[in-house]
Amino acid sequence: MARPTGRVLTLLELLQSGGVRTVAELADRLGVEGRTVRRYVDHLVDLGIPVEAVRGRYGGYRLAPGYRLPPLMLNDDEALAVLLGLAVGRRTGMLTANGTAGETAAAKIRRVLPAPLARRLDAVMESLASTAEPGESAAPGTAVLLAVSDAVRHRRPVSIRYTDRDGRRSERTLHPYGIVTHEGRWYVTGGDPGVGQDRTFRLDRIADARTLPGSFEPPAGPGPAERVLSGLARAAYRHEVTLRIHGTVEQIRARLPASVASVAEPIPADDTDPHTERWLRVELRAERLDWLPPVLASLDRPFAVERPDELRDLVAALADRLAASARRA
Repeated sequence: MARPTGRVLTLLELLQSGGVRTVAELADRLGVEGRTVRRYVDHLVDLGIPVEAVRGRYGGYRLAPGYRLPPLMLNDDEALAVLLGLAVGRRTGMLTANGTAGETAAAKIRRVLPAPLARRLDAVMESLASTAEPGESAAPGTAVLLAVSDAVRHRRPVSIRYTDRDGRRSERTLHPYGIVTHEGRWYVTGGDPGVGQDRTFRLDRIADARTLPGSFEPPAGPGPAERVLSGLARAAYRHEVTLRIHGTVEQIRARLPASVASVAEPIPADDTDPHTERWLRVELRAERLDWLPPVLASLDRPFAVERPDELRDLVAALADRLAASARRA
């Protein structure tokens, strides 16, 4: 590609990013003089691309509002970034339920990549690992995601049809504060005026979402991510676990993050020094208990199990196995 043609295409890319670009700015980015920029603009106009001149102190050039260019031009780095984003999104549940859209978009971009760059991308993808196995992630429907996102942005109530984990269906109104992705799943958190409480819902379990008239003001306090994590920690599971752990909140959070457990206020102690390690009450809910004894052992802090008795038995069994292993010659 001849250098002037390449600069004309670069000018087009700059204008595609939106807003008004001054002649001085464009000249600096292209490495040419102002009159050359004007000549390049004339080339674009000759190609039928509606570039508008904006007069005034902050004038310059822009694309006509609402104009959409038929071709999408990406350089090698941009194409690689888009493909990596699509691939990682697919593996971590960051795409919508219409997974074929991501696959076809990636295929179209990859087809036009130079062979050396395509091989580099293949090497990256082969070496990329994900903690979410294929099929584990639960992606939302595109229409639901767009409707809820619009309601969040404009602070409008939204009506949803929801199916809970037990298969019960309900229709409710939600004041959505934000959308959060966590461990391959999408959540929306907000106020439920029907029950007067904050609620968190999985987006993939929402069958339909419609914005409603009116508006609301999100309450002050924790942001959407913190609300989702604390809500997950309090969710109903088969086992309710209460522990006492001697240490600091930071030490406990290293193995039991906010999405797993809640840490209560320190249990009263004779020593009132705020820097002294204390007995803290930790509460969590779990479907299974077999993963907890190794986690508690890895904390390397004194702890006591308040409930359930089944967890005490599992901790004792792990201790016996470790002791037996230590005695082996």
